[in-house]
Amino acid sequence: MRAVLCESLGDPSVLRIADLPMPEPKAGEVLIRVRAAALNFPDVLMVAGGYQHKPALPFIPGMEAAGEVAALGAGVSSPAIGEQVIFGKRPGCFADYVAVPADTVRVRLPPGWSFAEGAAYRVGATTSYHALVQRAGLKAREVLLVHGATGGVGMAAVQLGKHLGARVIATGGDDAKLEVVRGQGADFVINYRSTDFVPLVKDLTDGRGADVIFDSVGGETFERSLRCAAFAARLLIIGFTSGSPSTLKSNHILIKCLTVMGVRAGEHSRHYRPFADDYARELPRLAAQGVMRPHVSHRFAMEQVVEAMRVLQARKVVGKAVLEF
Repeated sequence: MRAVLCESLGDPSVLRIADLPMPEPKAGEVLIRVRAAALNFPDVLMVAGGYQHKPALPFIPGMEAAGEVAALGAGVSSPAIGEQVIFGKRPGCFADYVAVPADTVRVRLPPGWSFAEGAAYRVGATTSYHALVQRAGLKAREVLLVHGATGGVGMAAVQLGKHLGARVIATGGDDAKLEVVRGQGADFVINYRSTDFVPLVKDLTDGRGADVIFDSVGGETFERSLRCAAFAARLLIIGFTSGSPSTLKSNHILIKCLTVMGVRAGEHSRHYRPFADDYARELPRLAAQGVMRPHVSHRFAMEQVVEAMRVLQARKVVGKAVLEF
């Protein structure tokens, strides 16, 4: 089979397409014929050696994919051969075939969804659900401020926030991309490059501020968000696409009675099993309802993986970029 192989750390140019033996499913596993795999910023960071999870070399990148069940290991009866499924493996998804534990394959490809959409669902949906439901407890009629809303995770947060009945304000750095986010349900969009989002968020909320702030940007964006946070707001740290973490002033947190929460959906579920059980119930149900259906702006062949990663690095993607096999 073909696979994207990372044999040394660095720029995406270190990747190559390799011919590798097809994996055989062990007891309790399923073999999946991958039809599409989505790219995420952690994939780029993992190849560069800058991500918290550092797999041993050589490794196959990729965290989420969709495809068809091709074979079953001993003791497996579900999913059945031929079923179209959404799944994850960290890392290992950028390959023609992937073997994964059967009990981790919980989401079927919803009717009408492409494999590209299915491949782009898992990371954004899991992160957004964990952040907004399990951590922040977002309620109907609350105000949700989403930074980095033009990316896959941010867009999923916008969609889920609207599904939960919140009033959603989304920020990004490109007007055309923000119009896509508006089409995904955002009530208001703000280009933070041309507009100071702090006074505008206050104006849109009659001076009250946002109840929940979902931030994957970090740096100054997160620091300034404290100025437009409502009293007793919940601030969610998703990541640092700006390239740097934030320095928070504890007096602001104290005065406004703010709650600041780190969001690592996969890691938290490994430490707290009820969260994983909740994912198993709710993520398939939400997918079946069409909630958090991904927007895929770029599709590439496996052989274009270096170009795909460069497009992601250049912030040209709206929603998600996907490799199709």
